[in-house]
Amino acid sequence: MTTPLVIQTEELDAEPAAWLAERCELVACRYDDPGFGAVLARADGLVVRTYTVVDTALLAAAPRLRVVARAGVGVDNIDLEACWGRGVVVVNTPGANTRAVVEFVVASVLDAIRPRLFLHEALDREAWGTVRKDLEAPRQLADCTVGVLGFGRIGSQVARAFGAMDAKVIYHDLREIEPGVRFGAEPVGREELFAQADIVTVHVDGRRSNYHIVDAAACAHMREDVVFLNTSRGFVVDPVACAEFFVDHPGAMAILDVHDPEPIVETSPLLEIANVHLSPHIAGATRAAKREMSWVVRDVWRVLSGEEPGWPVLPVE
Repeated sequence: MTTPLVIQTEELDAEPAAWLAERCELVACRYDDPGFGAVLARADGLVVRTYTVVDTALLAAAPRLRVVARAGVGVDNIDLEACWGRGVVVVNTPGANTRAVVEFVVASVLDAIRPRLFLHEALDREAWGTVRKDLEAPRQLADCTVGVLGFGRIGSQVARAFGAMDAKVIYHDLREIEPGVRFGAEPVGREELFAQADIVTVHVDGRRSNYHIVDAAACAHMREDVVFLNTSRGFVVDPVACAEFFVDHPGAMAILDVHDPEPIVETSPLLEIANVHLSPHIAGATRAAKREMSWVVRDVWRVLSGEEPGWPVLPVE
């Protein structure tokens, strides 16, 4: 049996990569490397993360390809129909970064509503009193309504976490969610969610109908002191509408971890707005999450060995 060749286009955790390298010829080659095309022509498998686009052109240049593995959750960068049409199996790791994203969202919200100051020098009594008064938080989490837009794997766990801290949680999702897995969250319409929530956190998937769902109309429904977070997809937010809203409402705050495009371009209207905080797509970036995502290589080997994968990406019926 010929040893299968698998390309790794972006960084994987060392242990899963070594595991696969014991079974396959594993070649680390970025998608923008001049030699990528030559290696791709011989590849049986492809392991990608966020920035490698698997489209019809790539697939046409990979006649031997049998499996595309997304070391992560979203598969927006993979043309699924094109893969399936060629008999290429697509696999991913749907729950690998859930805990990491939930922690990021909760920590970001607590930073927003309960800012902290750490002292590095002694203060006299007057300054001490002034600092304590100035840092008095106007609200605590149990006083807030948290609106979760998208109640899938991550959104539901975000709701569970905030509910455990006695926040009122409302949500909106395209699906009917069974009461037993709502974690006490209340379903509402999308406009109601924007209007009622003190904190709005977005966890929708990558379907194109979610493009700019947070637009000027959505912003118009938001509270003037809203804390708004997006850790899902950059394209769900209309950057112009969002920038205008947060400039006009200095008491509100946006925490945006995902962007369209990535990296952020210099012309982005969201740059240099005091109450808009941008992070470089790190909500799911923990060593534990990276390790779990990288173990998608198990399914790569299953497919190449003629076995059924554990986490195939299948057409929605």
